[in-house]
Amino acid sequence: MTVTLAGNPIEVGGHFPQVGEIVENFILVGNDLADVALNDFAGKRKVLNIFPSIDTGVCATSVHKFNQQAAKIK
Repeated sequence: MTVTLAGNPIEVGGHFPQVGEIVENFILVGNDLADVALNDFAGKRKVLNIFPSIDTGVCATSVHKFNQQAAKIK
């Protein structure tokens, strides 16, 4: 798959799930640094926002904007 980074096309590997696609369980780290598994939210709708590092201005701004929009979801 090709994505754009700073206006330049970049080839990335792996599989990007599509909306509605069922994916295998995976584990991420939560706000409290504890493991959080996808299976912990079984039966619930999920919106995932995954970003490389909250320590960068671009990622921090993106996360802030995402959280504002996500707060509007019912």
